Amino acid sequence: MDDPVEDAATSAFLRHRELLFSIVYNMLASVADTEDVLQETWLNWSSREGIENPRAYLVRIAVNAALARRTSLKRRREEYVGPWLPEPIMTAEPDPAEQTEQVETVSMAMLVVLETLSPLERAVFLLYEVFGYSHREIADMVDRRPAAIRQIAHRAREHVQARRPRYTAAPAVQYAVTERFVAAIAGGDLNALLALLAPDVTLWGDGGGKARAAGLRALQGRDKIARLLIGERIRRPIPSLGVQYRSVNGDPSALLLSGDSLFAVIVLDLDEDLIAGIYAVTNPDKLSNQSIDSRK
Repeated sequence: MDDPVEDAATSAFLRHRELLFSIVYNMLASVADTEDVLQETWLNWSSREGIENPRAYLVRIAVNAALARRTSLKRRREEYVGPWLPEPIMTAEPDPAEQTEQVETVSMAMLVVLETLSPLERAVFLLYEVFGYSHREIADMVDRRPAAIRQIAHRAREHVQARRPRYTAAPAVQYAVTERFVAAIAGGDLNALLALLAPDVTLWGDGGGKARAAGLRALQGRDKIARLLIGERIRRPIPSLGVQYRSVNGDPSALLLSGDSLFAVIVLDLDEDLIAGIYAVTNPDKLSNQSIDSRK
């Protein structure tokens, strides 16, 4: 017969799994590492009984496991080839029929900014600003005094506000600019591409040393980036190039395919109607988990 205690533990974990995934992913920006942390959380949770507040307990365990994992991630990213970008995840409107907590999404640009925080600052910022936990609740999670958490939150907020994207475009505008950006590159139209780019636009290309990328460092400047992208398109045409427009990390984005194979995810950061940032993920390890509907 089924164990009712085990069934209750499983049900509670699954009920909060979406929330746990969202918190941990936004702390780590890696799906594989997030899944490992959730497995650790499950093992810890399944061995406990009599927990009065499962949600609070699970979040606490997941947050601390994610903080511990940041040490190994830091070493890996120091050895990473070229610019490092978060692993993109497809996002969509929540299904009202699903009895799970809504996943909060943090944009690609914001995840890049969060990489400049310490692990604890990042956790506090996300828990307070994105997930709505109080300073006292966060203090209980990470074994700090509420006053200390308040100071950390203030410091992290100032840091993020000084570096965060200056402008949030409406989704329709972002989709339209993304489509024009892709069309200009695909058509080899240098003038059309130049008209879309801000003078100080920055391009981050994450190939991880395993795929084509823009270089070992982020590139800046409209002319340099436009000529690089058009030149690359002419020198190395993509066979059976296809494009899908999907929401990635909450942003309208372009998925580039060669036949049925995804080879790049492009996310744009806009400053009004001009492109201020280009995030291009081509590392196949970061694209392998993406589900592509070939009918689209």
